[in-house]
Amino acid sequence: MSVFTVFADLVGQLADLLHPLFGATAAAAAIVLFTALVRLLVHPLSRAAARGQRARTALRPRIAELRVKHAKDPERLRAAVLELHAREKVSPLSGCLPGLLQLPAFFLLYHLFSSPTIGGGSNGLLAHRLFAAPLGGRWADALSAGGVVGGAGLVYLGLFVVVAVVATFTYRRTLRTMATSSPLPAGDGEQVPGLGAVTKAMPFLSFFTLVTVAVVPLAAALYVVTSTTWSAVERVVLYR
Repeated sequence: MSVFTVFADLVGQLADLLHPLFGATAAAAAIVLFTALVRLLVHPLSRAAARGQRARTALRPRIAELRVKHAKDPERLRAAVLELHAREKVSPLSGCLPGLLQLPAFFLLYHLFSSPTIGGGSNGLLAHRLFAAPLGGRWADALSAGGVVGGAGLVYLGLFVVVAVVATFTYRRTLRTMATSSPLPAGDGEQVPGLGAVTKAMPFLSFFTLVTVAVVPLAAALYVVTSTTWSAVERVVLYR
C-alpha cells in the first residue's frame, strides 16, 4: 500500500467523520482539519524559531561592536557574525524550518487531488467539492466553467480575499520586524551568503500565495490558505 493510498484513506475517514456537521463540504473541512493538525505538529519548531528571533535581537549590541571593529573588512565581519551565532547557538535560518517541514504535506495533497487514480482505482476524492468548486479543480477550470462570478469562481474570489488580507497583514508586520531586529544594515555584509537577497524579498513572499492558490488544485489551495492564516495568527501570539 503506497503512502498516497494511506493518505487518501485518512482524508476520506476525516471527511466521513465531519460529514454530519459539514455535509457536502466535509472533504474540504477535512483538509482544513488536516492542515491544523500539521501546524500543531510543527508548532514546537515555530516556538523555537520565535525564541531564536528574540535571541538574535539580544545579540544586536554585540554585532554592532563587531561592525565597528571590522568596518573595513566585510569578509571578516561576516565570519565574526557567523562565529557569534554559532557560539551562542543561534541560527539565522531557524525560522525557515516550520515552513520546510510542511512541504511534504502540501505535495501529498497536490498529488492526491491531481491524480485520477489512487492505488489502482478511481480517485473518489475528486468528486468532493467546496460549495460549487471541485477540490481537484483549478482557478482556470472555474473561469472556463462559469467565469469570475460563476459558482466556482466565487469560491476562488473568497479565497483570494482571505489571502490578500493575510498577505497584507504579514507584509506590514514583516517590515516592522525587519526594521527593529535586523542585525546588519544593508551593505555591511551578510550573516549567511545569499541571505541578504532573501531578506530583501521576504516582505513580498506572502503575496506569492495568491499565485499558488490560482494554479494548484483547490484542495492544495485550501491547505495553503489555512496554513498562511495560521502562521499570521501564530506570529502575533509568539512575537508579541
